[in-house]
Amino acid sequence: MARGDTSVIVVLTVAGSDSGGGAGVQADLKTFAALGVYGTSAITAITAQNTQGVRRVEPVAADLVAAQIAAVREDFDIGAVKIGMLATSEIAEAVEAAVAGLKVVYDPVMVASSGDTLMASGFVEASLRLARRVDLATPNLAEAARWLAAKPAQSEVEMVAQGRELLARGL
Repeated sequence: MARGDTSVIVVLTVAGSDSGGGAGVQADLKTFAALGVYGTSAITAITAQNTQGVRRVEPVAADLVAAQIAAVREDFDIGAVKIGMLATSEIAEAVEAAVAGLKVVYDPVMVASSGDTLMASGFVEASLRLARRVDLATPNLAEAARWLAAKPAQSEVEMVAQGRELLARGL
């Protein structure tokens, strides 16, 4: 699986750790395995959560997140990167630099399915900058609304309008 082995696709997930196993790095690695690709990871935050809610979030230092990505890139030919929860603007900026030149899908996780916030103040702008640099961004309705400083779309007409506005902003 080391650098130069082209028999298997290697994908890097850059995301938070979900102690409940239903999201974040744990879910990404399960998905990668199910799809037959080799998963590597860089942890951006540790969460204490379960299916009922998030009890605590501790972001990892941005330089440690960057070091994790660098270590993986040194040893593996990364075919793609899937970015999830970044938690802070510093982590978003470090990840943006660390994944430069790679194919990147960004799912801008800002709020858990329980409704708990998973980001620090100032994060929305940093996530927008990152979204403009990736190959594909996949915000849900709530995340798209945060990027637009609007309320989540409530109808198909509003969804289309918000989608067009995001495209007009280079997303």
